[in-house]
This record gives sequence, C-alpha cells and structure tokens, in this order.
Amino acid sequence: MSIPPSRILETFPNPAPERDFHVHIRIPEFTCLCPRTGQPDFATLLIDYIPDRLCVELKSLKGYIWSYRDEGAFHEAVTNRILEDLVAAVAPRFMRLTARFNVRGGIFTHVVAEHRQTGWQPAPHVILSDFANDYGITD
Repeated sequence: MSIPPSRILETFPNPAPERDFHVHIRIPEFTCLCPRTGQPDFATLLIDYIPDRLCVELKSLKGYIWSYRDEGAFHEAVTNRILEDLVAAVAPRFMRLTARFNVRGGIFTHVVAEHRQTGWQPAPHVILSDFANDYGITD
C-alpha cells in the first residue's frame, strides 16, 4: 500500500501530557528541487520536539515530506515552512527542525529553525551515561 503525497499532517493525543518528553524523528530521504536549476536537492531532516497535547502521526508525516519532491524551494525557505506547518498541526512546547542538505557545488547547507511555546522552559538536562557512544548513535 503506497502513501500518496499530501500536505495534511495528522495528529494523535499525547499519551503523557503531564510530562516533557523528547521525540526525535530522522528523515534521511527528503528531496525538493533547486528553484534556479530544477535539479534535485537531497537532505536529512531531524525533527526534535516536546509535545504538548498532540503528537504528529508518522505515516501522514511521510506523505507530507514526500509532497515536496517536485517543488522548487530554497533550503532556508523549505526548512522554515516545514517547521511552521508542523507547529500549526501539533502546537508543541518546543520544536527544532534541522535540515542537513547534501553537497551541491562544493557547499553543504545545514538550516536549523526552532519554535518555543510562550512561557515554556526546558527542564535541566540530566546525563546518566554517554548513551550516544554506548549505542553508536550519530544523530
């Protein structure tokens, strides 16, 4: 069963709205088109968010991301547009979108855009071990 491209982002209720928890989503196959040349641009998108009342449904996110495949967009513009659409859909306490575009013409572009809910403050970060090194995580 294929998933059609769509700009509709579906959500579901946060299963633990009483606590801040971190959702990390890695999308290694984002594509859009260069608005000047029409050539494809490839990126890995990293979405990090702390939900409030809603979470993004991943199958709809896949169709949403796919909808950019044939659209011309500058890296900065498409990164901010995706963040705005995600924030409009889930109204998170915090969200960061990092777009790591592959090399084009000898230049890598990384665009980072953030949203913070008014008045939200993150809890202090607690490190219990070097989890990333222990498990070989590179993101």
